[in-house]
Amino acid sequence: MHLSVLISVILATIALVAMSVKRIPEGKVYSVRRLGRPAALLSAGTHVVMPVIDRVSHKIDLNGQILHFDGGTVYWQVLEPERADAVIDHATDLIRTRAQAAMRDAVAHAVDRSATGKLLKQVMNGSLRDNGMLVTRVELDAVA
Repeated sequence: MHLSVLISVILATIALVAMSVKRIPEGKVYSVRRLGRPAALLSAGTHVVMPVIDRVSHKIDLNGQILHFDGGTVYWQVLEPERADAVIDHATDLIRTRAQAAMRDAVAHAVDRSATGKLLKQVMNGSLRDNGMLVTRVELDAVA
């Protein structure tokens, strides 16, 4: 009977140790919340967190990402994860909405199509910089 209790304690300890070690791959940043409040951003490497108290809330990809929207494609990336953490769950919706709004403005102002991509990039970056993100390129779909 004492042996089964000892084995249970050892297994629980091993499980807690395994839960506390986080391996973050290159090109990623993990946002950790402690008891529901932002605690830290973990960069690439191996880190120890407190199981049960700490939890990974976001896995932020620092590599370039692609978003397709009606009318084109946006290439974007996170430059400042500490700023992007607050909006990362909604980043694609945010970028899509801003791209479509900028596209409507460009069409309304009769901007030349060849300059529209550059204008979209410029307009979106003006509003996304505050969120730690950058649009690197905008490609517009060919008009039939």
